[in-house]
Amino acid sequence: MKSRSWSRKSVLACGIISLLARGAAGAQATPARSPAIVLVDGADAEQWRTWTKDLGWQVIAPAAPAANANIDVRVQALASAVEAAIRSAGVDPARAYLAGRGSAAAMVFYAISRVPDLWAAGIALGGSPKPAADTNRLFAANFTNAPVLWIGESGDQALAEKLKSAGLNLELRLANGITDSDVFQWLAGQKRDEFPAAIDCETNSPTFARCYWIRMTKFDSSERNDVLPSTRVAGGSGAMLDLGAFGYNAGDPGPGVLVSHLPAKYSGPLKMGDRIVALDGKPIQDARQFAETMEKMVEEKAVVAMVERGKDRIRVETRVVIPQRDSAVTARVQAQYSPADREIQIISRTVTEMRVTVPPAWTPARLYWNGLSLENLKTPGCYALKVEKELLHASPCEN
Repeated sequence: MKSRSWSRKSVLACGIISLLARGAAGAQATPARSPAIVLVDGADAEQWRTWTKDLGWQVIAPAAPAANANIDVRVQALASAVEAAIRSAGVDPARAYLAGRGSAAAMVFYAISRVPDLWAAGIALGGSPKPAADTNRLFAANFTNAPVLWIGESGDQALAEKLKSAGLNLELRLANGITDSDVFQWLAGQKRDEFPAAIDCETNSPTFARCYWIRMTKFDSSERNDVLPSTRVAGGSGAMLDLGAFGYNAGDPGPGVLVSHLPAKYSGPLKMGDRIVALDGKPIQDARQFAETMEKMVEEKAVVAMVERGKDRIRVETRVVIPQRDSAVTARVQAQYSPADREIQIISRTVTEMRVTVPPAWTPARLYWNGLSLENLKTPGCYALKVEKELLHASPCEN
């Protein structure tokens, strides 16, 4: 039986939480460990705790960094909170699910791209991954073992197909056609493996260079490998209005753009229910036209937005801002373990040193890195690898 319409934002989060709660007992790995919902925006934390408290689910909602904090600081805060909860609060490391709603949904995609090996899956309720793609830090490879379920609208299908064509492990379900049991069935099927047999990660930063059982520790842009192309998802101009983070439904029919989500402690000029109906005197027909208009803007400039608030129209002076893009060479590592051949094959680009953790079940095994062979690894543990003058060197990790 279908739940109430998921297109209503008041039901969107509630429907998912209720189904997660009903299925909690079946999803727990052991009685001592519980799954965790990790919120990228803590505004809904109390609601999530209410919906999950009877079934032992934990809700992790890290304190929000300062308003001007770098987005990567937020990702690091999320990762630290999850790791602390795993160590001390009984969270099942195989079942940490990242969740975001409205404008916070983009952060689900961004955080998985930055720290792919911490999550069993991500759930984006409404919103759009486009702001994450516009950072130029969204790498499709990083979703190989961390899928995302995006609950969106019919107008989101074109973007979803574009992302899937780029290799993103994404599934779009329409809000008005999905049931509680459908979502829970999807979520219950996702589980993080500490040592997946196949891994694939790409990064532009040594700070975010972990990939399950491999950590890239030294980069060299001259160490190219054309076998591994970049999986960076191309974004648009990323132009946005300097009105603070606000969310809207990409399929909203208009007139104008309805402000449907504002983050906690929002201090900008907008209010929930406002409609942005014109820019520099030019009417905005609907959300899709607004998105297309912003996409065509490639330089920062002052603009005037006309905001409809009830029966009033308010003139708001603001700016079009263009986010800074990363264009540097990235590093990528792709690896797999073959139990039949007892081999660990690693291919990398721009990486000259790495740490590889080998579990007991994989030894003895022969290790290959970009075609170079190492003698059999006879004992499990962490190995520090580096390539010097076409020779592969391996030694136990110091720490």
